[in-house]
Amino acid sequence: MQDHALARRAMIDSQLRPQGVTNRAVLDAMANVPREEFVPAAARSFAYFDRAIPVAGKGEMLAPTALARLLGALTPLPGERALVVGAAPAYAAALLEAIGLTIVQGEPAGAIDLILIEGAIEQLPDALTDALVEGGRVVTALITDGVTRLALGRKIAGVIGWTRFADAQIAPLSGFSRPAAFTF
Repeated sequence: MQDHALARRAMIDSQLRPQGVTNRAVLDAMANVPREEFVPAAARSFAYFDRAIPVAGKGEMLAPTALARLLGALTPLPGERALVVGAAPAYAAALLEAIGLTIVQGEPAGAIDLILIEGAIEQLPDALTDALVEGGRVVTALITDGVTRLALGRKIAGVIGWTRFADAQIAPLSGFSRPAAFTF
């Protein structure tokens, strides 16, 4: 039987910290929220490996380091309202709740401070941009010209400006593709 608490500690010390994850709130949440309870039963023995976990018929759960780097870039603060979008958002939502955020369920109706998208996207839908408060933040893996990078977006004057900060290998999330356009 695997000692999940020991595996969780090893994840933090051997994966997250060496990859530059330093946000104390994120590290504390990841140390205390049991990831093995959020992965499919067949994947529990490798819940703390630094790899994405397939979720049948839905996509993938992000690898711990990618998720921690996104959360660190998001700089979540207690009391903020967050939306988590992805194939298996429950673990990330539990991490944000452990930090003290309120998780918004279902279709956002505005006044969202943070959006975490667990998957690679080509574009952010207008509905999500509109749901973010002015100055609100969004993190995801952004696909640009075939290259996927972790990115932080900030809403300024109604538009999301992106800062890309690390290359990533993250599966695309369905529903976030750029519409096909005519080219010569």
